[in-house]
Amino acid sequence: MFNKQNIRGIIYVLAVVIVIALCLYFAKPRTDITLAEKSGEEAVVAERCDTLFHFDPNTVTYDELLLLGFDKHTAVGIIKYRTAGKVFGIAEELALCYGVSEEMFARVRPYIKIGNKYATKPKRIFADSTHKQRAPRFSPRPFEKFAIDTVGVEYLRLIGFSTRQAEALIEYRNRGKGIFSMNELRDCYAVSEEMADSLEHFVILSIRNPFEGLVEINSADSATLRKVRGIGAKTVVAVMQYRKLLGGFARKEQIAELKCVTNENFERISEQIYCDSCKISKIDINFAPACEFEHHPYMTRRAAKLITETRESKGGWNSIEEMIEDDIFTEEQARAIAPYLLFGTTPQKFD
Repeated sequence: MFNKQNIRGIIYVLAVVIVIALCLYFAKPRTDITLAEKSGEEAVVAERCDTLFHFDPNTVTYDELLLLGFDKHTAVGIIKYRTAGKVFGIAEELALCYGVSEEMFARVRPYIKIGNKYATKPKRIFADSTHKQRAPRFSPRPFEKFAIDTVGVEYLRLIGFSTRQAEALIEYRNRGKGIFSMNELRDCYAVSEEMADSLEHFVILSIRNPFEGLVEINSADSATLRKVRGIGAKTVVAVMQYRKLLGGFARKEQIAELKCVTNENFERISEQIYCDSCKISKIDINFAPACEFEHHPYMTRRAAKLITETRESKGGWNSIEEMIEDDIFTEEQARAIAPYLLFGTTPQKFD
């Protein structure tokens, strides 16, 4: 039924199938073993990164630094720092080593134990007059108040900081754009509790600007408004057109009056903006021609007509309350438009 050529072909196909099956069978266990080994290695690395124990930076080894979570370059830097003859007298000096981040130092700080051999010892003050008594290391000299956000390295050195501590404090200050409380000063790793306590009555702190980082919507151009999350290209056009019609925003909630701004979107926008009501344009209701106020969003056609007719016969108004009494505005309308009105003292007639 089959000739020799067909039989050879069938044998060849069967041989290929058997070889492929054997390869798959022997390859599978190896893959599983490889994955297991890889997972084990990752577990070891993860374990090493989370290992914390008490150590002395003066005696800790390279391998121990790796176990604590330091990267290789930082660990080498600490060892070289020691090799150069430097000694860690207090725990905070470890933070001055190149590559030691604030986060890393805060993580290992509770585990640093300086041995008696290396710890900085307080200097003895002799009562004998033959020995000069030195002022405490961290007492400000001279005793006068100073602005922490403008003081330089030289003055900080004068009141007890080392050069590296002074530079670290200024870098910390500049990165945070100022120091606004003693807690923020204490958070700087270059300032010990002793130093902060001695400086507390002499430091003049800056006052934080409550509007820092916010966009002022009465003076912002289209590019600045576009930076506000929640204000898209179409909303920018609507905001600027509405601002022009109003004469400026008296309060930021007026943004929500736009149809293109949803309640949910306004909540997001309001956290990023503020308005300076001093920048709005006002209308002198006793002097301005009708064309200046009749198109105002808060001015009804009826009110515009009554203003034009009544002021010619009456001579004008002295307050928004008087306009409510004359039935020009309702109380609700008066509250909305009052920030945009001025009341001149010498009304005049218009043609």
